[in-house]
Formats: sequence, structure tokens, C-alpha cells
Amino acid sequence: MDGRARAVSRFTAPIRRVDTAKGHYYKDATGARVPGVTTIIGDGVPKPALINWAANATAEAAVDRWDELGELGPAKRLKELQGARYAEKDAAGRRGTEVHAAAEKLLAGEQVKVPEEIAGHVEQYARFLDEFQVQAIHVEFSCVSYRWGYAGTADLCARLVLPDKGPKTLLMDLKTTRSGIYGETALQLAAYRYADVWVIGDEEIEPVECDYAAAIHVRGDGYDLVPVEAGEQEHKDFLYAMRVGQFAARSRDLVGAPIIAPTTSTFRLLREPA
Repeated sequence: MDGRARAVSRFTAPIRRVDTAKGHYYKDATGARVPGVTTIIGDGVPKPALINWAANATAEAAVDRWDELGELGPAKRLKELQGARYAEKDAAGRRGTEVHAAAEKLLAGEQVKVPEEIAGHVEQYARFLDEFQVQAIHVEFSCVSYRWGYAGTADLCARLVLPDKGPKTLLMDLKTTRSGIYGETALQLAAYRYADVWVIGDEEIEPVECDYAAAIHVRGDGYDLVPVEAGEQEHKDFLYAMRVGQFAARSRDLVGAPIIAPTTSTFRLLREPA
């Protein structure tokens, strides 16, 4: 059964992105928070690789900071190791944010000045723009589904020249992770591709018909344009993930308090002497 037939939007137009000092969120005309695409995927798709990553990040911190940690008391040492994976995650998040900001300026034809730690990433992104002859259509724009009640931010919709295919229109997401492109990127791009509207400035438009979807994996020493399957099936899978996340959020409420017996038992167990 296709759950799409039962969709009922609970949000009031317009849905817009709200930027904050720590990130962004989405809200509708009444001020109600609208679930974001990456949050939906994070809540509804298992990430077994994160378990290994967290263990490795903690182990690496222990080895790299062995002498420093040895000078701390047990409680302080434990606290430092417990926070090691978050420090690495925060650093990666800041790098991604800075590269995204520089990429947006490059696409607008502006000059960029960036810190040395992301200079390689920005240089490689500039190479991508040049080598694929990228012509931006929309950059860093919101994608809104009133029908399904979600919103997200796409990085780039552009015309570029593909080998053996010529000029094509692609919907793309910029990734700066060391580990490469995960399959859930397909759900992310499908959610953007099949949104009801794209928001350009403050104007809602029909989503651009895209030939392909892809991830731009930018590193300090190179880049890859990675094709991603983001069709109707992947959008349906995204909606399933959304339902799983909704269940996880309310699952504790499905379990009630223990039922008290209406009478007191008189049963006694008699144990024979050994």
C-alpha cells in the first residue's frame, strides 16, 4: 500500500527557513516548527557506521593525548574521552559550513578569502566549477513539501557538462566528510527533488526538472562528482524513514504503567529441607 494517499498537511503556508547563530530551522505561518530533511533522515535511518566512528574517535583521542590524559584524575579523564567524538564532529561541522559559504560566493562570481585549513577544499570546489563548466540555476535554496510536512535546504541546481552526455541539469549536494558519500544522500536529494515548491528569495516556484542528482565530494586534495539515484522510489523511502522517526519519537508513550493486581495472593512456596 502506498502511504502517499493518506497525506494530510498540518502546516500553514508559507513555510520558511529561519537562520540562527547556531544553524537554522523551518517554521510555518503560525510559528509551528517544520521538520527538516536532514533531521528526518537522522531520526529515521539507522547509522551503524556512526557506532564504529564514535569508538574510533574515542580510541584515537586516547592514543593521541595519552600523556596529557595521564596527568588528569580519573573523572576528568573520563569526561575528556566521552567528549572526544563530539569535538571531532563539531570541527567537521564548522569546516563544512565554511566550505559551503565559500562555495556560495564562488558561484555568485565573488572573490573569497578563506582560512588556510579549508583553502584546499575551496580550491578543489573551484576546480569542479571550472572543469564541469557549471552554470548555476539556483544556489542554497529551501525546498518545501506542504503535502508531507517537511522542508530542507538544497545546495545547488545547475547546468553542467557531463562526459558523453553534454549539458545536463543536476540537483547536487556538497559534502566535505572524510568518509565519502553515504546512501542516505539519495533520500536527502529525493526529498528536495520531489518537494512541492522551491523557495528562491521569498518566492515559491515549481521545482526545476532535473536530469540527474549527484553529490559533490570535496576534500582538501581533490573532488569527485558522485552520481546519486534520487527518484520516486527514494522519495517514498524518505517518507518511510519519516514515519519511523515519528514512531521513535512517540514510542515511549505506547508503553503504559504496570497493572496492579486486583487481589493479594495467598500463595506460598514451601521449600523442603536440603
